[in-house]
Amino acid sequence: MARRSISRKQTDDLARDLRDLAYNLWWSWHPAAQQIFHELSPFFWEHSNHSAVEVINWISGEELKERLKDPVFFGKVSAVVQKFRDHLSQKETWTKRNAPELLGAPIAYFSAEFGLHESLRIYSGGLGILAGDHAKSASDLGLTFVGVTLLYRQGYFQQQLSEDGWQVERYPTYDPSRLPLSLVRDAKGNPVISTVEIGDDRVAFQGWAIRVGRATVYALDTDLPQNEQRVRDLTAHVYGGDQWTRISQEILLGIGGVRFLRSIGVKPAVYHMNEGHSAFLTLELMRERLVKGKATAQDAAAIAEAEYYVKQRSVFTTHTPVPAGHDRFDYSLMQKALNVFAGSMQMGIDGLMRYGRVRPDDYNEPFTMTVLALRMCRKANGVSELHGAVSREMWKSLYAGTPVDKVPIGFITNGVHISGWAAHTASKFWTDRLGVHWIENVSDQSYWKKALAVTKVSDQELWSLRTILRRQLVEFARRRLREQQLRMHANDVGLFDSVLSPEVLTIGFARRFATYKRAPLFFRDLEWAIRILTSGERPVQLVFAGKAHPRDDAGKRFIQEIVNIGKRVDLFGKVVFLEDYDINVARHMVAGADVWLNTPRRPMEASGTSGMKALIHGGLQLSTMDGWWREAFDGENGWRIGEDSTAPSEDQQDDRDAASLRSVLEEEIIPLFYDRGKDGIPHRWIAKIRRSMRTLIPTYNTERMVGQYVRECYLPAKGAPGRVSRSKGSST
Repeated sequence: MARRSISRKQTDDLARDLRDLAYNLWWSWHPAAQQIFHELSPFFWEHSNHSAVEVINWISGEELKERLKDPVFFGKVSAVVQKFRDHLSQKETWTKRNAPELLGAPIAYFSAEFGLHESLRIYSGGLGILAGDHAKSASDLGLTFVGVTLLYRQGYFQQQLSEDGWQVERYPTYDPSRLPLSLVRDAKGNPVISTVEIGDDRVAFQGWAIRVGRATVYALDTDLPQNEQRVRDLTAHVYGGDQWTRISQEILLGIGGVRFLRSIGVKPAVYHMNEGHSAFLTLELMRERLVKGKATAQDAAAIAEAEYYVKQRSVFTTHTPVPAGHDRFDYSLMQKALNVFAGSMQMGIDGLMRYGRVRPDDYNEPFTMTVLALRMCRKANGVSELHGAVSREMWKSLYAGTPVDKVPIGFITNGVHISGWAAHTASKFWTDRLGVHWIENVSDQSYWKKALAVTKVSDQELWSLRTILRRQLVEFARRRLREQQLRMHANDVGLFDSVLSPEVLTIGFARRFATYKRAPLFFRDLEWAIRILTSGERPVQLVFAGKAHPRDDAGKRFIQEIVNIGKRVDLFGKVVFLEDYDINVARHMVAGADVWLNTPRRPMEASGTSGMKALIHGGLQLSTMDGWWREAFDGENGWRIGEDSTAPSEDQQDDRDAASLRSVLEEEIIPLFYDRGKDGIPHRWIAKIRRSMRTLIPTYNTERMVGQYVRECYLPAKGAPGRVSRSKGSST
């Protein structure tokens, strides 16, 4: 039977729709959409770090239309575009069923960084990744969601390693026209320009819209010709520069963010501060209220009413479990940066300082952003049960006379966006066996109990998945290491074609190289490590990745130590470090690792989410009892390092945890992995994978997390401002 011909109008329309899709990051969590852009240009897809915008702009309009004349390709694109349209137009959503009060009432989520995709480097680490996953799940659930962040034209940094293993930072400038964003314009087509006072400067800024399914993230940008160069550079780097740069970025994010939303007509029902960086937004909301009421600094009743007004609309998530990690600004810096703004509030800098001090009248106490956020919100939470407890203890002095366990800081444990982190191989695996709707049941515990039954997915199939994913990681690592060596003009790059083995127990460790995360803990007893790694019968191999902050020389030394260990003749090819850690590297590692290693010094990991991303791939956890793992571990769904307690000193803690790590690996993990049945399959290992997935996936995902934020933080307050429920994540 002859195939129906495709008209010129059809190809024109579909080409336009595909171009629109490229500018919406919905494609980043839908494999069929990604496959289309890959098929259009496999080379440029890889070369651009998987940027749909780069691919669609690389392909000429005529070439695209000619490609769409192929009925098979036309059908693929049509199906994806229709699914995309259905997502945007869907009316029967989780929000409509569970929180109809929030329909059309935007949640404004302010975060200093958003980790949405590897091609958009406006993130540095876990805080940004969480924000990106939050936005994706908000879209999936039908929540009216707007994010506010900054457009960092040079990103965090690109990491390269010198020949001696030292981290070197590069700061390439990214062209917005080659990124998945569009300049926000008014009805006449002119860019929307807002202003904010920072010191003596009236800083002009514009906004770029990043479409994330049904959600939108606005990235603010000061790189405008009317600004002086030092002001234009304000949004160059994520967390870059000195204290002046930090406070300026936070003024732009908080105060500027509110003004920008006003300028485009967005009126949020709730302002969610993701960490204290954006807390100045509360002062802008208060200023608006006071100006509207024409109040003066002496009008105590008006000020109290404005404070209450702001609190009823503001919620706050803290992520930092150590006092030194919270932004603090001294009086002189505050006066220099905010004197004009304070004057507009008619209270002066002294009045402003009171909102950021634990002891308002202590003129020697600096202004703390977390204190401001806690004072001016109706709900506050940490990001795990232990972190909630640590935060209550840390900030108890702000609530004098309140018992520590009644301090109004609860917890909502973090999660990850499962479909966004699932490798293509894993996504196809589950779709082939469970059907296309498996992702819609990600938070349903009964569903996963049935889905993981042997009759649904056999041991042979699960082991085949793990074998494929491990090989994909090994081959990815070989390519990256080869590229690293070519950059250094090495002439022995062929050596890297055989590093690692697709048949060996593979441990992954990838995260920010802060010293408390203790990346080299495995090597605390180097002789033991060498023996384990070089075993002829039951070998182990490790893959590392991660960045240290540019000013963190101690973290850089950790990287150098691991790189140099991997260069030892006896360990070459068994310990590797992949440079320039980003979302793409992370996705390969969480997919391919058999064991995900997490070694923070308890209780300094607020939550941690990297290990959650391994779950859908059948990766198992090996972690200290910190962050989310302390809640998740049930004795059978992974392994723990150390006890649920803290040692008297850091050295003692490190010695104890290193000894525990060695014991668990040598006595439990390695024997279990290599305990094969007659069919060559480690059936007891597979049983542990089943328990891990069944008990962890339904809870440690952002669908559950965002649903919990909706119920406990976003829905209209009933009564006076109160605390966040201290419940563990429950299924939405």
